[in-house]
Amino acid sequence: MKIYNAKIFTMDAENTVIENGWVEILGSKITSVGTNDTTVDENDIDAGGKMLLPGFIDAHTHLGIIGNGLGFESDDCNEQTDPITPHISVADGINPFDYCFEEARQRGITSVLSCPGSANPVGGGICAIKTNGRRIEKMTIKKAGVKFALGENPKTAYNEREETPITRMATAGLIREHLSKSQKYRDDISKHKEDPESNDLPEYDPKFEATLPLLEKTQKAHFHCHRADDILTAVRISKAYDIDAVLVHATEGHLIADLIAEDKVDAIVGPVICDRSKPELLNHSIKTAGTLYKNGVKVAICTDHPVIPIQYLPLNAAAAVKGGLDYNEALRAITINAAEISGISDVTGSIEKGKDADIQLYSSDPLDIMSDPELVMISGEIILKKG
Repeated sequence: MKIYNAKIFTMDAENTVIENGWVEILGSKITSVGTNDTTVDENDIDAGGKMLLPGFIDAHTHLGIIGNGLGFESDDCNEQTDPITPHISVADGINPFDYCFEEARQRGITSVLSCPGSANPVGGGICAIKTNGRRIEKMTIKKAGVKFALGENPKTAYNEREETPITRMATAGLIREHLSKSQKYRDDISKHKEDPESNDLPEYDPKFEATLPLLEKTQKAHFHCHRADDILTAVRISKAYDIDAVLVHATEGHLIADLIAEDKVDAIVGPVICDRSKPELLNHSIKTAGTLYKNGVKVAICTDHPVIPIQYLPLNAAAAVKGGLDYNEALRAITINAAEISGISDVTGSIEKGKDADIQLYSSDPLDIMSDPELVMISGEIILKKG
């Protein structure tokens, strides 16, 4: 099928906008993108000159792992019994039937990173998922990384239990200890492969196994960090262990934007619309994303759902524009930038040949609170069609 007569905001590397464009879709994939083609058939969709965009992507949520309005019964976000849990996967706690998935789809949010919470210094595996489906394994795009946390949340969680860590020092120390042991585990495996007669294979350890993709740089370490010193601790640890870090929230990032840019670390900022509910949020500002961008930091924007409900992702992007973020960059922050930071840009995030047909259509500003998509497709399936 083909969607034609559209103004296509491709969100590709050149920020190409195609007037009177068309997108051809076969199965779940985009097979071609072009302009001025009048060859259509009865199954094709006339976009009527409206804006065609990639599906939105929320790069940090707890979608499906904190249930909709059900309290403790459906809150599977934090395994707050062990501070180091890289081996547990968010996929095993996600409920695809949570109504919030439908709210995401209705607002054109086609993919998210669903993450464990931030009570543990090392919290577990992150999954990049589509927002449509009933089996989590079929919704999953990939395992996207491991969640780490610094600052107030681990301190508070374990102080209440009267266990380590109750300081920033201990939180960082536990992370360093785990990464050091993981490196030794990796090295012992390598030694065994090189000379199995002289070197025993280390005993299997699921925690170290789950951390190997970070050391191999096939996944990223997503660091929950609000305060400027915690942001820099995340960078310091990632440098020491040669892992790729993503700064999640980066609330005081605007205070050290030049340093973050110098270290070439990406940031997932948000929620942009948020109260200052704890000491770490004292310097929360809608200017953070714009300041980081102007200093050369790649930025995505998130809701941290359910902190801010998932359907208000575009509204958070709009607030960042009010705070100084370039409008087109705000669109990129919830499309291709989010995909690149999440490690899924080979699959989604832009309208390009070979990518999944995650597409939405608007007749008005997609960041306006009054706007809703008139068409939503996820992996080539029409999820929503108005008119």
